[in-house]
Amino acid sequence: VQLQASGGGLVQAGGSLSLSCAASGRSTVGGNMGWFRQTPGEEREFVAAIRWSGGSTVYGDSVKGRFTISRDNAKTTLYLQMNSLKPEDTAVYYCAAAPRGIYWTLGVHSSYDYWGQGTLVTVSS
Repeated sequence: VQLQASGGGLVQAGGSLSLSCAASGRSTVGGNMGWFRQTPGEEREFVAAIRWSGGSTVYGDSVKGRFTISRDNAKTTLYLQMNSLKPEDTAVYYCAAAPRGIYWTLGVHSSYDYWGQGTLVTVSS
């Protein structure tokens, strides 16, 4: 599975931004897909994840109520709608896929087998 993330950029605090992640290399992803983020010197942080079949979602505590993850099965594309952005949301955002993932591993970084190249989101104060 190849993942291509896009949509990052510069936005003011309180604004919105939408990220996309196009998956290719197979007709369906299956399992789990998710978003993680990382700032320099920090470990990769879980943001949100979704079950490809059924659409169950989980979110990291810091983004609950502000971010929404979704997917388009036909386009094998993952999305992250980010609202009410804060300066602390500034990071490189990575999409990831776990074709054999199960519900209980949605937020588990080590369960993801494939990673996109990352897209930078910068939120100015």
